[in-house]
Amino acid sequence: MTDTQQHNLLIINGKSAGNPALREAVEEQRKAGMSIIVRATWEGGDAAEFAAQAVELGATRVIACGGDGTVNEVVNGLMRIAYDLRPALGIVPLGSANDFATSLGLPLEPGPALKAAGYLSPAPIDVIRMTAQSGSEKAISYYVNMTTGGFGAEITSSTPKTLKRMLGGGAYSLMGALKAWRHRSYCGTLHWGNQQQDVSLLLLALGNGRQSGGGQVLAPRAKLDDGRFDVLLVKDFSSATELPRLLNELQQFPADGRFVRYFTASELSVTTQPSDEPWPLTLDGEARRYERFCVEVVPLALKVLLPEGCSLLTANDRH
Repeated sequence: MTDTQQHNLLIINGKSAGNPALREAVEEQRKAGMSIIVRATWEGGDAAEFAAQAVELGATRVIACGGDGTVNEVVNGLMRIAYDLRPALGIVPLGSANDFATSLGLPLEPGPALKAAGYLSPAPIDVIRMTAQSGSEKAISYYVNMTTGGFGAEITSSTPKTLKRMLGGGAYSLMGALKAWRHRSYCGTLHWGNQQQDVSLLLLALGNGRQSGGGQVLAPRAKLDDGRFDVLLVKDFSSATELPRLLNELQQFPADGRFVRYFTASELSVTTQPSDEPWPLTLDGEARRYERFCVEVVPLALKVLLPEGCSLLTANDRH
């Protein structure tokens, strides 16, 4: 039964506004008594603006209808609302990858997903704040799933959208294979806790969630509410003969392997080498390029509608 005091703001990626299954789901849930206001985006930034206006619209839940990029925009809008007024976040996955929704175990079809958003209980999760700089420009943004940097970000940002739609998550793997033989390394200095390391990387992943790039699990032990994010460093290799070991380590995620290093942190900063171009990054699928950036945990900053027993919460840790 839907709570009559619950008011849902649906923020729909404009490209999916005509989705027949979504329209049918909205009509069905309204008939069942669900209070729904709909806003569809027209251009970049609209989803964040709509989310930031949620309180004025009387919404107690904001449901992002789109892919990981739409979820990211909505999160950034919600973070502009004072914590004690901030509505809970729900997700109806409509993108090509839907990494965050998939890893949470949410329904992936519009009908069941919207219905679930009406009855699932909100659970508090950490949000990651990124403070970044490129030239004289400084930017602050937030994400809930994952940031990838270097080679992995290049794959995500360069995969043609038509290819994404045709192949779904498999498009990312294909683009990665095409680029593997002409990769470049990304050099910089990492600081976290009392540690510092100069690196030459293929890939950096900073995961609050576990997967990115259409199903690539890069932070297998990440939890959404532990006050930490998981860090994956994949070091560069010099010849194809080293690839088998690198790939083997990517299955094991060792704390300090020859090519792979995996650990957790609550804050980490990256400074690229002055001679290097700004690193390509993706924040929950949104492409960026920065010379310097710092990520830090904002503990339990956002309530998200999660399935019971969600494996990304510490309370459900079976280990």
